[in-house]
Amino acid sequence: MAEAIVKLLREKGYEAYLVGGCVRDRLLNRGIVDFDVVTSAGPKEVTALFAGAKTVGARFGVVRVPDGNSFVEVATYRTDHAYRDGRRPSSVMFSVSAEEDVRRRDFTINGMLLDPFSGEVFDYVGGRADLDNRLIRTIGSPDRRFQEDHLRMLRAVRFAARLSFGIESETLQVIQAHARDISRISPERVRGELSRILTEGGARRGFELLDASGLLLHILPEVAAMQGVRQPPQFHPEGDVWTHTLMMIEGLTEPSATLAWGTLFHDVGKPDTFTETDRIRFNGHVERGVEIADRICRRLRFSNAETKRIAALVANHMKFMEVNRMRPAKLKRFLWQPHFDEHLELHRQDCLASHGSLANYEFARGKLDDLDREQSAPPPPLITGNDLKKAGYAPGPLFGEILSSVQEEHLNGRLTTKGAAMQFVLERFEPSG
Repeated sequence: MAEAIVKLLREKGYEAYLVGGCVRDRLLNRGIVDFDVVTSAGPKEVTALFAGAKTVGARFGVVRVPDGNSFVEVATYRTDHAYRDGRRPSSVMFSVSAEEDVRRRDFTINGMLLDPFSGEVFDYVGGRADLDNRLIRTIGSPDRRFQEDHLRMLRAVRFAARLSFGIESETLQVIQAHARDISRISPERVRGELSRILTEGGARRGFELLDASGLLLHILPEVAAMQGVRQPPQFHPEGDVWTHTLMMIEGLTEPSATLAWGTLFHDVGKPDTFTETDRIRFNGHVERGVEIADRICRRLRFSNAETKRIAALVANHMKFMEVNRMRPAKLKRFLWQPHFDEHLELHRQDCLASHGSLANYEFARGKLDDLDREQSAPPPPLITGNDLKKAGYAPGPLFGEILSSVQEEHLNGRLTTKGAAMQFVLERFEPSG
């Protein structure tokens, strides 16, 4: 679709090229996800040419052209005026030069143009050399580029991590000098970049660079606090909490964002609960970790559903130590909790990044396989709140206790019918009506 857009624009007398990440990734022989086109045509001309095209940044000259379930962004050549908020230009001026356009972009490796028909690359900013040298370098002054948009500091880390590139020395020094400015960026934008660092590949490298650049301390001080927190060597021969966590996020393969964040936070309560008497202990670190994870998620504006899912990963990660001692009903409830595949993978990485024993992982996975063969979901409840009301029980806290007790007996196989369940309730709980 992107090539068809370039072709039509040229047929109408405009200049048009592929630009940015799609050019970079083609030159690196990587898969291309998003295509961007830059053109001398104005946004009105672009929207008039393509059915369903919508202007998404009128004053910035950006139009989205539908491409199946996705879209191609088509942007008009422009130059940017002063950035006053560290996020966006106060105004732009459409230009007639492709070279002017690329010189206002972020990094040299993202500033190349490609003629998709001849294969010719137009490189006004040294992007090819930096690709060859595997370097992330700003176009022009790094101080100016990062003052224009502070989020570019995080983007530098993300590209370096994903591509296994280094960050050019002056570029890194300027990030270190301005790291505190990242706090001026909206939490949603910061969260988006961090999620991509955690899930696009190179997560360990990404967090090592976040630390080296000084950004980590200003974004996730609770994670930075893991550094130097010693662990009992008999359980964690790999080293401190920071090293253990880096090894875990490194081990994840194409994780969901919630699994990646849950893995990052699973031991976030340890720095606050460290004690050393007879040996190093972290009593209450799970409960403290849930509190901290919840606080960070709300600070970064995760949805309530995502926050709950991430906090559950932190809350349950130590329960795998008990799986082979759990009563059948408790084990079934544990295995049937939502998104258990994420819990299982977090536990596997926890083991691999420490003592190396997967005994509890294999036990839980085996029991889960048995359950899937027998019954793929929890059985429907034998009785409901309506049944309790009809039997004379008043709604209130007692309802939960009764229904939980019935479920326990049901999952353990001691209650199998509604009649037996009601008899159990009447024998053990006094009606309130």
